[in-house]
Amino acid sequence: MIEEVVSAHLPVGETLRIQKNRIEGAEPKKRRLAIVTGTHGDELEGQYVAWQLARVLKKRQPLLRGTVDIYPALNPLGISTIYRGLPGFDLDMNRIFPGSSEETMYEYIAGGIIEDIAGADLCIDIHASNIFLREIPQVRINEQSAEMLLPLAKFLNMNFLWVHSAATVLESTLAYSLNSLGTPTLVVEMGVGMRITKSYGDQLITGILSVMSQLFMLEEPCPPVAPPIVSTDGNVAFVNANASGIFIPRVRHEERVEEGQLLGLIADPLSGGVREELHSPASGLIFTLREYPVVNEGSLIARILGGAL
Repeated sequence: MIEEVVSAHLPVGETLRIQKNRIEGAEPKKRRLAIVTGTHGDELEGQYVAWQLARVLKKRQPLLRGTVDIYPALNPLGISTIYRGLPGFDLDMNRIFPGSSEETMYEYIAGGIIEDIAGADLCIDIHASNIFLREIPQVRINEQSAEMLLPLAKFLNMNFLWVHSAATVLESTLAYSLNSLGTPTLVVEMGVGMRITKSYGDQLITGILSVMSQLFMLEEPCPPVAPPIVSTDGNVAFVNANASGIFIPRVRHEERVEEGQLLGLIADPLSGGVREELHSPASGLIFTLREYPVVNEGSLIARILGGAL
């Protein structure tokens, strides 16, 4: 059933509506799972998950216990205009939560979204990377919420669980706001902006079904999932460019590398020269790799998960 979450009138005479797809099984009020995506208009990996998960759950509806709410587009104007933030504003939607009913239109929308999701047994907030970086399927968790979230996150079928330090947490995100309200919320990052990686989406859907079994929302055996790597900030090495130019990779995403191995070059198309050679600072797994070739000094090139060999 398609339901309206919150709406607001636009200056052009149209209406901005946030909608969800509610799928109910037996005892619909006993458990509730929220699947959220589309906060950033250039992150499309969650669109496939929302579409395919709805199809999968409708086939399993006789086995479903509780309610699944799928929110495919928290920022529908951003998705339709291929704009990462909120169109008309130089603003990231994931920096205005928990919102307010007494402030701007978008803060009113954010407040309505929070009010609708709050109280769910679990929320899964799906993001892709931006257009510049490709990420392996992973869950990012604030260390303040790690004790509550890690047990369920391990069933989500993601390759990597990254527990962030509290110092790097952004308090105005949807996930932080919901976790602060007592609604457990997992943040998934995978793939790259403006693309859909079907294999990653299918991997996550298997994980969602597995988590639902753990929450007693599906009357069927829990799908088998691979145990993820669990790591903290101390196990992650960053590689940044020290020169501007065109990044030419010499490794593949998800490849395991040795300390000192050549990761890529920063080329100078004008002279035909090489401005910089980039080497791995640690042995481990490349879980983030530069996708967009143009780089400037300071651009993130890769993240290496050390000790994963």
